[in-house]
Amino acid sequence: MAELSERDASILAFEARTWRHPGAKEQAMHDVLKLAPTRYYQILNELIDTPEALRYDPVLIKRLRRQRSRRQRMRSPRPE
Repeated sequence: MAELSERDASILAFEARTWRHPGAKEQAMHDVLKLAPTRYYQILNELIDTPEALRYDPVLIKRLRRQRSRRQRMRSPRPE
């Protein structure tokens, strides 16, 4: 059974945090993880589809999957 890399575990722990001020999360991505926000979200989006991430933190992963699905539905054109 594959395990999460240290980087992937750090990203999930980072994502589980709450942020009080606008821009604080993006600044912390750069300062703590050394990632640009675009790259961070690319990695996170791939990561939440892995069984390893689901085993690591099922509550977080299910919440992130629901949020992603909701955003995708909002972006999709509605049939007329």
